[in-house]
Amino acid sequence: QVQLVESGGGLVQAGGSLRLSCGASGNIFSINVMGWYRQAPGKQRELVATITSSGSTNYTDSVKGRFTISRDNAKNTVYLQMNSLKPEDTAVYYCNADLFVFTTTGWNTRDYWGQGTQVTVSS
Repeated sequence: QVQLVESGGGLVQAGGSLRLSCGASGNIFSINVMGWYRQAPGKQRELVATITSSGSTNYTDSVKGRFTISRDNAKNTVYLQMNSLKPEDTAVYYCNADLFVFTTTGWNTRDYWGQGTQVTVSS
């Protein structure tokens, strides 16, 4: 069974740092894009950052210069280093991955989500 497991969330004061991790496990042949999304109370889920298998990155404007996404392909893991955190960064952060996996119908590309990890930034 393929799954994404996140860790690293928590409570931090404004200006502080947190590092999120997300590992993919199961019958995975390859991983294309991995990314982080977040959803604040009463708001829609939004893209935070993505990274391709070759290392190309993309960030939403509000986190540029503060957050860094990276990945370890050997460990099927993606990271999000969050520095200079602000109260408006408070949200549930979700890991997302585009995986090439073995299914009941053979090898296919599927989109997977983690269970989410809470990040709370106090002012």
